[in-house]
Amino acid sequence: MLPRVRGLLYGGDYNPEQWPEEVWQEDVRLMREAGVSMVSVGIFSWALLEPAPGEYDFGWLDRLLDLLHANGIRADLGTPTVAPPAWFYAAHPEALPVSREGVRYGFGSRGAICHSSPHYRRAAAGITEQLARRYGQHPALALWHVHNEYGVPVSACYCATSAEDFRHWLRARYSTLQALNAAWGTAFWGQRYGDWAHIDAPRLTPTVANPAQQLDYARFSDETVRANFTAERDLLHRLAPGVPVTTNFMTALSQCDSMDYWAWGREADVVSNDHYLMTDGRRTQVNLAMAADLTRSVAGGAPWLLMEHSTSGVSWQRRNPAKRPGEMARNSLAHVARGSEGAMFFQWRQSRSGAEKFHSAMLPHAGTDSRIWREVVALGADLAALAEIAGTRTVADAAMVWDWQSWWAQKLEWRPTEDHDARERADTFYEALYDRHLTLDFAHPEADLSGYPLVVVPALYLATERAGDNLRAYVEGGGTLVVSYFSGIVDEHDSVHPGAHPGALRDVLGLTVEEHAPLLAGERVRLAADGRAELEADVWTEFVVPRGAEPVWSYADGPAAGHPAVTRHVLGAGTAWYVSARLGAEALDAVLAAASADAGIGPRDELPRDVEVVRRTGEHGAYLFVINHTGTETKIPLESVGTELLTGERAAGLLAVPAGAVRVVRLDG
Repeated sequence: MLPRVRGLLYGGDYNPEQWPEEVWQEDVRLMREAGVSMVSVGIFSWALLEPAPGEYDFGWLDRLLDLLHANGIRADLGTPTVAPPAWFYAAHPEALPVSREGVRYGFGSRGAICHSSPHYRRAAAGITEQLARRYGQHPALALWHVHNEYGVPVSACYCATSAEDFRHWLRARYSTLQALNAAWGTAFWGQRYGDWAHIDAPRLTPTVANPAQQLDYARFSDETVRANFTAERDLLHRLAPGVPVTTNFMTALSQCDSMDYWAWGREADVVSNDHYLMTDGRRTQVNLAMAADLTRSVAGGAPWLLMEHSTSGVSWQRRNPAKRPGEMARNSLAHVARGSEGAMFFQWRQSRSGAEKFHSAMLPHAGTDSRIWREVVALGADLAALAEIAGTRTVADAAMVWDWQSWWAQKLEWRPTEDHDARERADTFYEALYDRHLTLDFAHPEADLSGYPLVVVPALYLATERAGDNLRAYVEGGGTLVVSYFSGIVDEHDSVHPGAHPGALRDVLGLTVEEHAPLLAGERVRLAADGRAELEADVWTEFVVPRGAEPVWSYADGPAAGHPAVTRHVLGAGTAWYVSARLGAEALDAVLAAASADAGIGPRDELPRDVEVVRRTGEHGAYLFVINHTGTETKIPLESVGTELLTGERAAGLLAVPAGAVRVVRLDG
């Protein structure tokens, strides 16, 4: 994945500027003890590297990179453009972003940037150019790390500069005001525009602002941020050719919703991702697996890199529990199973000051006589034992369609119910498939789906005609499709498709929806079918009229009593299922079991719940990861004999995996 780098990467963010230089020697000694192979440096160091406009101090970074190189540790070198210095904002206070409510944010945090600011763009290019010219050929340099977590905490600015930039973007997109007025539906509520200068950012309004304008502003904001990334990337490519460029994404739906990562993935030389467990009472390993599968898919199936996660607790949630013994290794190796080429952390040494001083680290406040440190050293040894896995690819069983722009549109105001959430549907469908032991790829709705026997669509409110045609062609070609409610409703301008719902998906599903019938808080309905288990749903029901599809489950009660609730449509060589009610993961399993049978995917009853089995394959063979998240030993049947890489033992028949442990088997043949 990285030139001249072998094996799996291991390390974390290293912020030596927070410590006296005499500590650096101890750091690299301990890094070598832990098996660290790469650290990310300089990400928040702009104020130190350029203490005054045009005045540079690279001495400390020279010494650091030389020290890392002398100890065999590679550098993921940051462009520190996420944190402009105080002097920059003193000179250009207008570069601080403005909220939709008209509040200008202040200095003293991070990521406080108006990405339309020409002053920011020039300053960011300036420090990036200096770093590229000075370090582009340094032997420690393995990877450029642009900015940090674009989109968090500020993804959109509503200042006058951004509004003017938005108008330029709209001119390029629509060419004429006539086209813009048509796309935005400005005939509604008398919003027609006769002059480009009259168009503003969708700031706070007395009631709901134009939804198409809001959707376009989300697109504009995403593209504007991405343009700043590509500007730095192109500068680094020109001045330091041959060194790949990344920026750390936050693909988990629980952590960033403002970036269209399908577009971002095409721009990064190496896709990298940050992931942190959400302590919301749910099974955290499911969210982790989902984020890893999504990141791999954004990378086009290629290997990617886990750039940040935590050794134990974080510091920014309402409650930040410590990870249990062994959980850090399970988390790390679960990412590797799903395509990561290593495990990196935030951060190497736990900070004594600042907002994240209680965020865990590889070297904690407790020092080397601590459980965390011992687990860090052990994980380094495990990753070294898995070096041969580098370059292999994760094998998926099925795919989930996901589109960030559809999510943006669905989240706008005045929908049939505030209780329907696209992320919740994606999470629930993913959990149900995870419990069926299926590894998923994610796919854009217009992407080629022909390689998957089963495709699920948990939430596609915005579906273009091209997406509808693509899903129909997939089914006609022999695929099995499962679509959840409130999908196919609007086009790319948030305008309802002509005719009955579900618009772009009517033909493939073989039905129409006469009316949505969302439920009141606490209401539940029953779904019945001859010879099948009764199911229970909440939040959403619909009046479904089959037009080629056959009812499988029907509503036994509720507003749509007697109407079909789950349907199956045979189309060409394939089948399309429609689920018109909100089912929980357990109830959804019954539908997915039937759809999986159509797809030729049998049950995997021999695999216990909360035991992941994931496969990576490459030129030299196949590797089976078995991750036991339970408190008891489990035994997994192997399809062939092999060698367990973490213990070196031969494996055959039933593979014993202790409670909370991971096993990785290189299968023979």
